[in-house]
Amino acid sequence: MPNELKGKRAAIIAADEFEDLELFYPLYRLQEEGVKTVVIGLTREPIKGKKGYSITPDASVDEVSAENFDFLIVPGGKSPEKLRLNYKILRFVKDFDGQGKPVAAICHAGQVLASSGIVKNRTLTCVTGIRDDMINAGAHYVDQAVVVDGNLVSSRIPSDLPEFARAMIEVFRKPQVLQVPQER
Repeated sequence: MPNELKGKRAAIIAADEFEDLELFYPLYRLQEEGVKTVVIGLTREPIKGKKGYSITPDASVDEVSAENFDFLIVPGGKSPEKLRLNYKILRFVKDFDGQGKPVAAICHAGQVLASSGIVKNRTLTCVTGIRDDMINAGAHYVDQAVVVDGNLVSSRIPSDLPEFARAMIEVFRKPQVLQVPQER
C-alpha cells in the first residue's frame, strides 16, 4: 500500500510551556509516516515544555507561509496563550483554514483557532477549561476524545492522543480539495 503522506510537510507551532506530549507525540507519529515536520516558534530560540523537554524551532513565524505546508498541528499547554497574541501566527492559522488544509488542535490549542477566527459554526472539542471561550467564539462544543469537522481535527487532553493521532492521520491522508471555506 503506498504511503500517501511520505514527502508531505507538517508545521507544528509552539511557544514556551507547550504540553510536552502534545507536541512530541504528533511530531514522532508524523515522522513515522514519512512526513517532514517543521517546528515553528515565535523566534528560533529554544522553547521549553511544561514538563521540561526543550526543542529548538526549525523556523520562526516570520520565515514561513502556509503555502509551503500540507498540514498544521497546534499543541496545547500554556503555549496557545502566547501564540494567540501574535498576529503572524493567527494569519498563518487562518491561511491554512482558508486553503482548506488540515488543522489539528489539542487541549488549549483551541484558543489559537478561536483568536484566528476559524471556529465559528464549527464543531470541536477542547480541554474543558476553555470550553466557554470556544462557545463564545461561535463553535459548537462537544465533549468527546476527538472531533473531526471538515479539515479541523480537535481533541481534549493528553490521554486522548491515541484517538487524536489516528484521526489526524486519517484526515491528513484524504486528498485535499483546496477551496475557501464558506463564510462562518
